[in-house]
Amino acid sequence: MTVNDAVAKRVTDLLAKKEMTQYRLEQQSGIQHGHMQWIMSGKSRTVTLSTVMMLANDFGMSVVEFLNDDMFLYKNLDVE
Repeated sequence: MTVNDAVAKRVTDLLAKKEMTQYRLEQQSGIQHGHMQWIMSGKSRTVTLSTVMMLANDFGMSVVEFLNDDMFLYKNLDVE
């Protein structure tokens, strides 16, 4: 799993947990729709720390909380 895949999965899980739409997330976080689509579809090869910070903030959590999932363990990621 790539880092982008892990971020997309984490976003999907948090959207379901918070009963939130992707559109609402985009509007509140300031992430442009096209950029979010690239992340969620797996077309993006990289996700910047600033994007992760924006996502975490909109979910009401710190970056550490956002990344606090086993899918972000180094051994579980294909890191280039």
